[in-house]
Amino acid sequence: MTKRTRFAPSPTGYLHVGGARTALFSWLHARKHGGAFILRIEDTDLERSTPESVNAILEGMTWLGLEYDEGPFYQTERFDRYNEVIEELMEKGLAYRCSCSRERLDDLRETAMANKEKPRYDGHCRSLDISPDTPHVIRFLNPDDGVVVVDDMVRGRVSFSNAELDDLIIRRTDGSPTYNLTVVVDDSDMGITDVIRGDDHLNNTPRQINILKALDKEIPRYAHLPMILGDDGARLSKRHGAVSVMQYMEQGILPEALINYLVRLGWSHGDQEVFSQEELIQLFDVDDVNKSASSFNTEKLLWLNQHYIKEADSYHLAHLLSPHLGRLGIDPAEGPDIVKVVEAQKERAKTLVEMAEISEFIYRDFEEYDEKAAKKNLRPVVREPLEKMKEALQQLDNWEETTLHQCVEDVSASLELKMGKVAQPLRVAVVGRAASPGIDVTLALIGKDACLRRIDMALEFIRKREEQA
Repeated sequence: MTKRTRFAPSPTGYLHVGGARTALFSWLHARKHGGAFILRIEDTDLERSTPESVNAILEGMTWLGLEYDEGPFYQTERFDRYNEVIEELMEKGLAYRCSCSRERLDDLRETAMANKEKPRYDGHCRSLDISPDTPHVIRFLNPDDGVVVVDDMVRGRVSFSNAELDDLIIRRTDGSPTYNLTVVVDDSDMGITDVIRGDDHLNNTPRQINILKALDKEIPRYAHLPMILGDDGARLSKRHGAVSVMQYMEQGILPEALINYLVRLGWSHGDQEVFSQEELIQLFDVDDVNKSASSFNTEKLLWLNQHYIKEADSYHLAHLLSPHLGRLGIDPAEGPDIVKVVEAQKERAKTLVEMAEISEFIYRDFEEYDEKAAKKNLRPVVREPLEKMKEALQQLDNWEETTLHQCVEDVSASLELKMGKVAQPLRVAVVGRAASPGIDVTLALIGKDACLRRIDMALEFIRKREEQA
């Protein structure tokens, strides 16, 4: 049988990390078995579902590269189908109208809680003939006895007693279908063979299996993924920082790094840390997912991101870096080739945000020097080397790295100084701080006019320091 998996988010917010991991595991399972991955938008919560949230989910999926084979399907477009199934259950005597008041249901709940029992509906309306004109809900007639067994791909065999399950509502008073009904109909109609989702849905599974049995439908295989915890061991939430996929994009994380990190939250293959997409499709197995919760480690994600930045194709990286420069008010077109900037900086940054920030000096003059770097490198003793460098650079017609390197070397030799004694003050003069790529690369990227202008600024800085001494 061809494997068919689905990702079925509710559009009530962004695509969060837990949802992204569920989507990834479902996607990998389908790809590994040559099957289909379906995207379904569960938007029946009309008060909380928004088009903005739908767009955020689609944007997050696209950014991560989790392309879907079918969909997106919207539950709000399938109400006629849900009502058809509800009527079928009613005709079979497997669902019934219930007109119990909110007060009666609250009393039932309070009594159960007082008796330390699990709150559940008592079937009061099962045998009553309630008019369709009376305000009512529709309840599914759950079996009273027997056991529902879930052979979960992650958790193993889990059993639920039907006596613990009540007659759940499948259509509300306003006529809208409920989650457990819509999921069953959709999974059946869409031929879903494998349902991979968070373990917060485990208690819904026996209810959904009972509805599937009542409809005489195939029961999919289930895999319930353990939750993700924050660095502090608490359930991952907004207070841990970024939990939205697109926030990670804004923080300069590469999509392939986040994918690699998410797959390792609960799954492993020996001691291997870094996986290509092809390796993941080949090696991933839902049966190997860990039963226990996983902890999100931001430092590990940054380590992976730095690895991916170093290994990435420079043109690909340039495309991803460009918007981060834009957020700093920099137009990459008004400067050197952005690919050359990436090649100069890719070994020096953990995120694209950091890469943009440490590249700012290439595109525009700075107003202040790093205090420590200036104190050490812009002293009166370097005035002569800087003046000599300015003269030599002014005369250069060929502003290439090899020529610039030779120029610094020649000035150093003429002053009988080690190259570092000239290159480092020159670096601070043109960059504003002590760290940058090689001096030849740095000068080449900044350009001749800006370099000469900044050397003048450094000489003025030294002159003022001498006056104040």
